[in-house]
Amino acid sequence: MSHKYPYVFGSSILMIIQLPRAAITLTTATTTALPLVRRLSIARMTTQSYQRNGNFTRPDSAFRRFISKDPTSTFPAEKGRYALYVSPGCPWAHRTIIVRILKGLESLIDLYLVQPRMGPEGWYFSHEGDPLHGFKTLKELYHLADPNFSGRYTVPVLWDKKTDTIVNNESSEIIRMLYSEFDHLLPDHLREPNRPGGGLYPEKLREEIDAMNEWVYNTVNNGVYKTGFATTQEAYEKNVFPIFDSLDRLEGILGHGKPYLLGDHVTEADVRLYTTIVRFDVAYHPVFLCNLKSIRHDYPRLHLWLRRLYWDADEDGETRGAFFKSTEPYLNLYGGGYAEARHKIVFKDAGPLVIPAGPAVLIEPLP
Repeated sequence: MSHKYPYVFGSSILMIIQLPRAAITLTTATTTALPLVRRLSIARMTTQSYQRNGNFTRPDSAFRRFISKDPTSTFPAEKGRYALYVSPGCPWAHRTIIVRILKGLESLIDLYLVQPRMGPEGWYFSHEGDPLHGFKTLKELYHLADPNFSGRYTVPVLWDKKTDTIVNNESSEIIRMLYSEFDHLLPDHLREPNRPGGGLYPEKLREEIDAMNEWVYNTVNNGVYKTGFATTQEAYEKNVFPIFDSLDRLEGILGHGKPYLLGDHVTEADVRLYTTIVRFDVAYHPVFLCNLKSIRHDYPRLHLWLRRLYWDADEDGETRGAFFKSTEPYLNLYGGGYAEARHKIVFKDAGPLVIPAGPAVLIEPLP
């Protein structure tokens, strides 16, 4: 059975048919020293496989350049110049979709969706192809940016339409660019200093956010992958227990009684954790064998935190409906997508593919 999902180009939405990433602290971003050319072959190559001695490996992202508010930089922030290539099923890309909405950047940065699940050559486009080049696969886009690229063809991709190249494919860096580098193009109330709590990465909370990001990434965001893609019992057990130690820790942190991880307002820490937790009960628990506990039955504070973010659909509120709008159309696809990924990476596509039917309720309502 085919499904429909929105293909977003700028602020307009078309309907098409579906055919059957690391924690890092971003410092001031300028790239004035780089030459302005159509194709910039400065990607760091990686030939690593998905597995090493039964353990899932994730190499560093390859393209690490930055958009800057400085008009003299190589990649200055300009309306309509940049596009995000994402898959709605990928939690790393999901971060950038959320922040694009939170910051009100829909009219400034285009959003192009690949299919929610991978094909034989990785992420691929619908039959209409890539709207900029007509490509059928994301692989072709990477090779346009660097013909010698030999790494993984991952999302998100932040693309510069003017120089026709990849700026960055590391989600943790992309979201920080989106926080502030386009602020001069936004109305006052959407600029970081004027957001509730001083923004998504406020100066007073940066040390706490960075510290939380580090252990949450290693044990939760990436921990579920290290567990689900393990090919030995030893690798599985080495990674599954730390996930739940960290979930226990997060449950304790939310004992402060505030709505969000670090208090009364949404921060980067909430964005980065959300894209894992919203997939937990529907995909990581049944498919990736992260099944010691579930969010809905064993973590009441985390469960409430998740539902507050998800069900806040108020476009005039603090979240601008970002979590709901970026999740709800795709929530029913997560389980099947991860089942297919595990079948490919762990079982090399051998044997039957069985997709879990549950849970019956994908996300519970607010109390």
